[in-house]
Amino acid sequence: MPRIPRVVFIGMPGSGKTRIGREVASLMGCRFYDSDDEIERREGMTVKEIFGRYGEDEFRTIERDVIANFLEITNFSKSHRNANSSDESHVIFDGVLSLGGGAPMNRGTQRVLREYASHGGNVVYLDAQPEEAIEHATRSGTRPLLKHNPQKVWMDLFEKRDPTFRTISTFIMPTHGKTPRQAAQTVIDTLAERVIHISGATPEYDVRIGTATMRHLPEILGKKVIRVALIHTTSVQRHSDKARTILRRAGYDVTDIVVPDAEKGKTLRVVSHVWDQLGELGFTRSDAIVGVGGGAATDVAGFIAATWLRGITYINCPTSLLAMVDASTGGKTGINTDAGKNLVGSFYTPAGVLADVDTLRTLDQRIFIEGLGEVIKAGFISDPQILRIVENNADVLRTLDPARIDDDDMEIITELIERSVHVKAKHVSADLKEQGLREFLNYGHTLGHAIEKLEHFTWRHGEAVAVGMIFAAQLAQIHGIVDRTFVDYTRDIIESVGLPTSWRGADDSKVLDIMHRDKKARGNMLRFVVVDSIGHARRLENPSEDSVLEALHRVEE
Repeated sequence: MPRIPRVVFIGMPGSGKTRIGREVASLMGCRFYDSDDEIERREGMTVKEIFGRYGEDEFRTIERDVIANFLEITNFSKSHRNANSSDESHVIFDGVLSLGGGAPMNRGTQRVLREYASHGGNVVYLDAQPEEAIEHATRSGTRPLLKHNPQKVWMDLFEKRDPTFRTISTFIMPTHGKTPRQAAQTVIDTLAERVIHISGATPEYDVRIGTATMRHLPEILGKKVIRVALIHTTSVQRHSDKARTILRRAGYDVTDIVVPDAEKGKTLRVVSHVWDQLGELGFTRSDAIVGVGGGAATDVAGFIAATWLRGITYINCPTSLLAMVDASTGGKTGINTDAGKNLVGSFYTPAGVLADVDTLRTLDQRIFIEGLGEVIKAGFISDPQILRIVENNADVLRTLDPARIDDDDMEIITELIERSVHVKAKHVSADLKEQGLREFLNYGHTLGHAIEKLEHFTWRHGEAVAVGMIFAAQLAQIHGIVDRTFVDYTRDIIESVGLPTSWRGADDSKVLDIMHRDKKARGNMLRFVVVDSIGHARRLENPSEDSVLEALHRVEE
């Protein structure tokens, strides 16, 4: 049976691969393996002796074969494809593997590591400070390549190896300031993250869902970025403080830019003020923006990034449930005008999305529950399992005190976030600029946006979308697309988590006027997203005004 490591460590000599690897193995309760130890066991001589007798080229060939045999990629591929099989006796996830410093520079080893990573393996690059690593590497005196002038040799090796290590790794972890135990815990937290890849965009990027995901900020920004504008609201100060600390420790010059909370921050006046600040700071295309906050904050941060110098790097760090499941992913950025919501904006992709679920513990209950509106929407248009999870846990979700979320609750919430983001990813990857499939993500939004505007944004987005979904279900029933049972189910599941199910608003003409300005409208023709069966959305084009008003009156009841 193959031995498939849960994680493979790479890094420069002295970076702590063995020390940290042993700590990870200890915390995970599994075995630790070192490729140099495996080589010595197979060859019956030390690494130093192999270098002396055969030279580095022959050693790298031996090393490549040992690593390839250890990972047993062919068997790994089979086991991964059959991961849902009830027979798991064909694979053992057996521990943690540390590679020698130069191992990843061999082309054969690179192919092995890339295949391992492509099937879900974790290749962690320990990025150490040179002074610390050189001291650790030379302490034992057993490293052949560092025998003479170790500092110059180490730095020369680093210049050659670092770009390759960054390309091959699935996670880069700076080790400076961390004890081996702290570094190991960081690795374990990272292994527990849910990672969803968003394709079809330029650049492609990942959404990371887990604990303390902001630690990936330096990894995503890279070394070319020098200055970072940290755009956030006052309500998420503790989270922006954390992001600032991480960025400054990594050597970035960070400037805080505070914008108003919620929809008050999504105005041209706010954006213009931020543009002025960026101009005063002399922000260039090599600088970056990090947005921290709810859906409105990440929307406006993305719009500013998209428009400054026609586009600079930005990263979203959503702190609300709604932002995690919807607003922060997909590259839609926008601001509001007097004419309507999100009518001015752009499609501009983030470099990454870092959703730290611990930030949910700081939410007001109403803000948490509104996010369930977008979760339920994802279930209706694409993933029925989301609705089953909500149904089974409705009482918990409706009465949840975010400050007291326990591990079981967080597991439920994290699964709902992951599934919702998968739905978003499917639609976004196939249709980046909302010309087809992506429109289905707007289920419930045509009336929802009208409610938000007519109520002067005193309604939260998820609350308005909830009523919008009931309206869409009513409209679908009027047109014979669904039956009364579907409408009742829609209302019941929305009501079960504490979201509103009715709205008595402005006169009909004002609602219709706003609907005609909706992004899905074409000329004078109204277009709506409806669901004809759970998990399957479609368009309803040019319904009669009478049917639209009838559906609207039904949600007033």
